[in-house]
Amino acid sequence: MSMMEELPSISQLECFIIYGRVQNFTQAAKEANITQSAFSAQMKKLEATLGVTLIQRSKRGSHLTPAGERFLARISDWMEELHKIVYDLRTAEGAEQMELNVGILRTLGDIQMNRHIAHFREQNSRIRFNVYDLEREQLFCALMDDRLDVVSSYLLPEMPAAELVIEHFCWDNIVYYAPLLDLPQEPVTVDTILASPVVLYPKQFIMNDTIVQYCKGAGKRPHTAARLSTPYAMAYYCQQNPAGALLPERLLETMGCRQGLYPLVKPLRTDACLIYKKDSPKIRLIQTYVDYVLASFHAAQQAPKKQG
Repeated sequence: MSMMEELPSISQLECFIIYGRVQNFTQAAKEANITQSAFSAQMKKLEATLGVTLIQRSKRGSHLTPAGERFLARISDWMEELHKIVYDLRTAEGAEQMELNVGILRTLGDIQMNRHIAHFREQNSRIRFNVYDLEREQLFCALMDDRLDVVSSYLLPEMPAAELVIEHFCWDNIVYYAPLLDLPQEPVTVDTILASPVVLYPKQFIMNDTIVQYCKGAGKRPHTAARLSTPYAMAYYCQQNPAGALLPERLLETMGCRQGLYPLVKPLRTDACLIYKKDSPKIRLIQTYVDYVLASFHAAQQAPKKQG
C-alpha cells in the first residue's frame, strides 16, 4: 500500500456501521444526526475511496451487497477495538474525566439517579454522568449505536440478548393510585379501575401496551382521562383530578405519595433491569456502576428485615 493512498475517514466508517445495522438511509441519517443527503454523500465517498460498491440502491430501497456484508463484519470489530484503545488511553492514570451516558426508560422513572450520582461524586469525582429519559425505540437505538453506555429499563422480549448483558435489579409492583377517589381500603379489581377515568401513557409507549393488556379481560375499555408521558406527571394529575393510574409502588413511595395507593387483586409486576453491551469500551466503568446499583437495591430490600 502506498503511504499516500487515501483511507476512509472514521466518520464514514461509523456512518456505514449504522447503515449496516438498520439498512435504511432515512433511519441511518437520523441516528447519525446528519441530513439524509449528507449521509448519502458519506456513503458514496466511502465507496469511491474503496473502489467497491457496498450498498445496492434502487427505487424500492437499498441493501448491503455481498462485499458490503463482508466489509461490515470486519470493520465493526475493528471499530469496537479502536474505541476501546482510545478510551483506555484517555482514562489511563486519570488523564481524562470518565463519562457515563445512562438511559432511563421514561415510564420507569429516574427516581434513584440523584442518589447514585451523589455516591459517585463522593467516591470518584472523575466520573461524570449524563442521564437521558427516553422511550423504548430511542433508548435501544442509542444503546446499540453506543450513544448510551447503560440503560435502565423494563425487560422487553425483542432485546438482542446475545449482544447484551442484562442485570435484574428489582421487580416493580404496580398499584392503583387514586388519591381523590373514595374507594374501600382493599385490593381493587380491574372493574373498579375501569369505573373511573384512567390516566394512561401515550399509545406508542411500552407501558401503555402493558396496561391495556392488563385491563383487556374486563370487557370494556378504559375511559381515558389524559395521556401523559411520565409517571410523575400522571401522579400529579391524579392528585388534582378524580382519576386513577397504574404506577410503580416504589416510585410513588419515593415521591412521598403514600395515600391513595391500592393493591391489585390481579397482581401486575414489571422486571426492571440494567442493560449494557458486552463489548462496550467502557465495560469496567459500566460494571462499577452496575455493581453499585445492584448492591444499593439489595441493601434497600434487606433493610426492613433488619429493622424488624
